[in-house]
Amino acid sequence: MLWPPPAAEITDTELERLYDYPPDLDRPWVQVNFISSLDGAVSVAGRSGGLGNPADKKVFALGRDLADVVLVGAGTALVEGYQGVRAGEVRRERRARLGLAEVPPIAVVTARCSITPDSPLVSTTSVPPIVLTTSAAPVERREALAEAGADVVVAGEEEVDLRRALKALDDRGLRRVDCEGGPVLFGALIAADLVDALCITFAPLLAAGDAGRIATGPLPDAPRDMELASVLRYESALLLRYRRT
Repeated sequence: MLWPPPAAEITDTELERLYDYPPDLDRPWVQVNFISSLDGAVSVAGRSGGLGNPADKKVFALGRDLADVVLVGAGTALVEGYQGVRAGEVRRERRARLGLAEVPPIAVVTARCSITPDSPLVSTTSVPPIVLTTSAAPVERREALAEAGADVVVAGEEEVDLRRALKALDDRGLRRVDCEGGPVLFGALIAADLVDALCITFAPLLAAGDAGRIATGPLPDAPRDMELASVLRYESALLLRYRRT
C-alpha cells in the first residue's frame, strides 16, 4: 500500500486498522515508535523533531490514540520536553469506541527516579504518571513524587527490570503499550525480547553528525526476526511497520 495511493488518500479508518493492537490481549503488547534519517541518525541537533513530517506526526498521535499507556525513558522525556497527555490531544471518539480510558498515562522508566515533582510530566497532566524505578533510587525522590501524585513503582534493584515493569502495567489493566523511546529503553526492550512491533519512519534526510542510532545497549541473545506488516509513503518519506514473526 502506498500513501497516498493513486488518486486517493488513505482514510483514518484504514490507518487505525494498520496500526491497531491485536484484539483480546492477555499480556502487555509493546509497540515501539521511532523516526530515523536515511543514514541512521535518531535526531537532528539533539531532538527527534527535526526529522518529522506531517505523516509521521499523524502516526505518532495515532499511537497515543490507540494505547492504554505511553512508555518512555526519562532521558527522552527530559530532552523532548514531555508533558502528560491531555484530553484534547487524543481522539475521544476513537478511544471510547475502542473501550479505552479517556487519556493514557505516561509511564517513565528511570532507574534513579530522576523525574522531579515539578516536572510537566507530573504537574501538567490529566492523569497521574507512572514512574517505573528501582529500590536503589533515593527514597526521598520516590516519596516526593508519590506525594506529588505520581504512581511510583519499584521494579528492580539497580536497573529497572522491564518484565517487572510491564507486569506492573498489566496489573493496572494497561496492555496496549506505546513506547516512544529513547534508544536506551528500546535497546533494553530488544535485549529482553519484549518488542512486539516497530513503527519506523525513514525521513528523506542525510543527517550525519554524532547522533546515535534508534537502539543502543547490550546485545540480545539472538536477533529477533520481524516481518513487514505495512508500507506507507508520504512524499519522499517511508513509514514502515514490522511485527514479531
